[in-house]
Amino acid sequence: MNPSITDPTHQFTRRSFLTTSATVVAAASIVPRHVLGGPGATPPSEKLNLAVIGAGGRGADDIAELKSENVAVLCDVDWDRAADTFKRFPNAARHRDFRVMLEKEKGIDAVVVATPDHIHAVAAMAALKHGKHVYCEKPLTRTIREARELTQAARAAKVATQMGNQGMAFEGNRLIKEWLADGAIGTVREVHVWSDRPTHRGKLPLWWPQGLERPKATPPVPATLDWDLWLGPAPWRPYHPAYVPFKWRGWWDFGSGGLGDMGIHNLAPVFDALQLGPPLSVQASSTPVYPETVPNACVVHYQFPARGERPPVKLHWYDGGILPPRPEELEDDRPLDPEDGILFVGDKGKMLVEGWGGERPRLIPETRNKEYRRPPKTLPRSLGHHAEWVRACKTGSPTASNFAFAGPLTEAVLLGSVCVHNGGDQLSWDSAHLKITNDPEANGLLHYRYRAGWTL
Repeated sequence: MNPSITDPTHQFTRRSFLTTSATVVAAASIVPRHVLGGPGATPPSEKLNLAVIGAGGRGADDIAELKSENVAVLCDVDWDRAADTFKRFPNAARHRDFRVMLEKEKGIDAVVVATPDHIHAVAAMAALKHGKHVYCEKPLTRTIREARELTQAARAAKVATQMGNQGMAFEGNRLIKEWLADGAIGTVREVHVWSDRPTHRGKLPLWWPQGLERPKATPPVPATLDWDLWLGPAPWRPYHPAYVPFKWRGWWDFGSGGLGDMGIHNLAPVFDALQLGPPLSVQASSTPVYPETVPNACVVHYQFPARGERPPVKLHWYDGGILPPRPEELEDDRPLDPEDGILFVGDKGKMLVEGWGGERPRLIPETRNKEYRRPPKTLPRSLGHHAEWVRACKTGSPTASNFAFAGPLTEAVLLGSVCVHNGGDQLSWDSAHLKITNDPEANGLLHYRYRAGWTL
């Protein structure tokens, strides 16, 4: 058995981990090139020792993208859900509580945080305080104050960071920036962005439940799930399968619905290309807002100030199957992508970006798209979203979605969620002081009091 499971005082190091791995491989009488190193292979001494928090959920997908490194430690509050990942990495140390993991496993180089949203900040902050490189799934945090503090902590820690919005590595994102810089549609003053989440193409069933009341039943907690650890800093409530697995995203205590999910993906190309900073104000409308769950659909309007020579921007978000007004330039037989999209409105034309995260940009109408002479590709291309982070951990090279970018983006996205949660009336935002200036009570939605034993 793994010694870290039977002996709670065990601490692995890079040397002990590699020695154990080599011993297991030698027992099978096969020594792969990646163990010995050699031309075209990465020597073990150059691999990162990775810890994955949330190994049974999204973390399993992240591991698949990071398989070139040493998956040395796995952490999950539900060992039944993480069982398949445990089987694939039998020599990895196992933990339920990431706080214990970080104290005991001193050889960790980098940490992947792939938990529900309400755990992101406390887990990522703990890893930063231990000097670890951090990859954190999106949205970066569950609250606006968490986003601000995590951004500042990452800057001070001087480690490699990356938020999990893979679209920032897409070719389409480079094309958007190059075409806008080329003046393809002139100056942009308005943008429309949408996602069908939590619906499927605007139809039921939902990806996750929203627009409902808290369940009254109190079924027993599954034997393999540590419910107290799953809740983490969130307010206490009895276990119910309405929250786990994955159904948590529509509950205010744990997530922020379609805006917090796909808004991060689809708004990131806009923030990056237009160099948007904090919004001045936000206003929203939605289906009925419930005390504990995100409404099934909403529209959010952001006002951004001028940035140097760049003019103010109006940004509109739509989710739950709501689409923006159909642009008159779009051909009659060509529908808007019902799932995800971006429409940049310039004073000389429009750019439609189909797919999530900025995948496929084109000018409209199609005749304009065919006529447009593409500018040279001047921006560096990505070697892959996860690969960027691995390289950054080893060399200090940049990542496209480091916390310096991801933190302010998350703040703006979550301000839209706060507005929806607060009823939709316009909120004036003072980013410098992290304060809503025209509705003091709404400031209570910028953060919440953690349960005892949890700190940021």
